[in-house]
Amino acid sequence: MTAPIPHPAVPEDLNLLAGEYVLGTLSAAARARVAQRLASDPALQRAVADWEARLLPLTGLAEPIAPPAQLWTRIDASLQAADGAQASAPAAHSHSHSPAASPAPRPAPARPSRNWWNHLGLWRGLAGSGFAMAAVLAAVLVTRVAPRAVPPQFMVVLVAPQDKAPGWVVQASSPSALQLIPLGVAEVPAGRALEFWTKADSWSGPVSLGLVQPGQSLQLALEKLPPLQPNQLFELTLEPPSGSPIGKPTGPIQYIGRAVKVL
Repeated sequence: MTAPIPHPAVPEDLNLLAGEYVLGTLSAAARARVAQRLASDPALQRAVADWEARLLPLTGLAEPIAPPAQLWTRIDASLQAADGAQASAPAAHSHSHSPAASPAPRPAPARPSRNWWNHLGLWRGLAGSGFAMAAVLAAVLVTRVAPRAVPPQFMVVLVAPQDKAPGWVVQASSPSALQLIPLGVAEVPAGRALEFWTKADSWSGPVSLGLVQPGQSLQLALEKLPPLQPNQLFELTLEPPSGSPIGKPTGPIQYIGRAVKVL
């Protein structure tokens, strides 16, 4: 499966609106307006579909959880009550002074969002892992600055140790290659450099992946290293301009995260 590239005809403001709609960050009133608009706006439909497909890999981060049986009972009761209210509506208008009047046409139903995004298990799993906020924010930002043609097999959100703010994303479309993508421009003191490191659980120590330029993406082939593994550590540290002189981190950690297998 290939992730869609945003349609060139979709304006940036419409693309952002679609992203907020899919993520569920709109107010109830704004979401209702977007849902109604979806029925007749092909450009908005494309934008929403693009966002749903971009964020689809996140569903692999949680095991499915069946909703409790009483929830279905409540849903069924609510639907029956709604049907009863609709059935009684014509009787309420039977004494109208205008017999020819007909009920106002109901707006066409909006195209429903895909079930995976409403999956209760996804959100419980993400929230339980402490990964939700960083992963969703990173996904939103990285898909705006660097959309990919191939969905990643592994994903790492590198966050600052102090405030957990996401600063970089590592995406790997195969276990032997990866891409480091900035979510902003990191501040590096004069006379220092950012060095990129990784370490799997079974390794004796971290391995340098080279120096990183603030605000610039980096693509790496990992031919001399074992394939990527779940929980593999990645970090960026402050080092001398030419890198660590001893082959392992010497400076403070600026960003750190662990690999999550997506596909």
